Amino acid sequence: MNNTEEEQTGGGLNKNATRMLTGFVMGTIAMSCIIYGKLAIVLMLLFIIFVASKEYVKILENKGFFPSLKVMFLAQLIIAAAAYFQRFDLVTVALTFSVIGTFMWVLFRGRQPYIANAATTVLGILYCGWFPLHLIFLRNLSSERFNDGLGFVVLMFTAVLATDIGCYYAGRHLGKHKLAPVVSPNKTIEGSIGGACAAVVGALVIGYFINLEWYFSVMLGLLCTVFGQIGDLCESLIKRDAGVKDSGHSLPGHGGFLDRTDSFILTIPVMYYFCKHVVFSNELLADLITFFRGLF
Repeated sequence: MNNTEEEQTGGGLNKNATRMLTGFVMGTIAMSCIIYGKLAIVLMLLFIIFVASKEYVKILENKGFFPSLKVMFLAQLIIAAAAYFQRFDLVTVALTFSVIGTFMWVLFRGRQPYIANAATTVLGILYCGWFPLHLIFLRNLSSERFNDGLGFVVLMFTAVLATDIGCYYAGRHLGKHKLAPVVSPNKTIEGSIGGACAAVVGALVIGYFINLEWYFSVMLGLLCTVFGQIGDLCESLIKRDAGVKDSGHSLPGHGGFLDRTDSFILTIPVMYYFCKHVVFSNELLADLITFFRGLF
């Protein structure tokens, strides 16, 4: 999410028009792949993951770190295959051997700084690959009540985009108190609250159409906006530490793929686990109730 809350006056209309056109094209392609599911969503994710990983490596190189793009993408490809075939049990195997492979790469390549190169490669595998790949699991969720997770993917996208819009307009007109001045000086507490309100409204609208209880819609909206904004700040933290303004220039008006998808990186896995263990199944809630009853 690139929800800057202060726009420059010069060329603002052209910039906004470019952003809207790019966002529309991206959104149309993404939603078409998500609606179709199956191989389409995997190929879409692999493309985004590869480009985002390249941007991530380039950002880290500005810091003097040299994560391996080859190791990252090979690991992400294996994890994507496990996700596509719904072999969640093999994901931990893939992650384990990815870490081992990272250390082997550092060992045989022998390029300083060893620790930073190994750590940033593993972080790249998780941040650019494993987290976004949860979208496959979320899309394929099913239960007696819900045929699949498509409606929840739409709810998530709606909530995150509503957060973007709410943050921008609330921050522009009401923003006075800085949210994270060191990491992102243009973001304000008022903008963050406005984004949260917009996200909850968006989640309630989509929740109504998929016959979801209002309290689940509110909880999902809050989860999406909180982790969407945290994801945005986390990417800003990485860029600021590396002294980089944008992750790339692939998307006119948006910067790079990481700049456009940063709000989803943390939101997707959180959304998946909450839906799986709370919305689609009440086993977790039942276990928690039993646990607390046992305490008293």
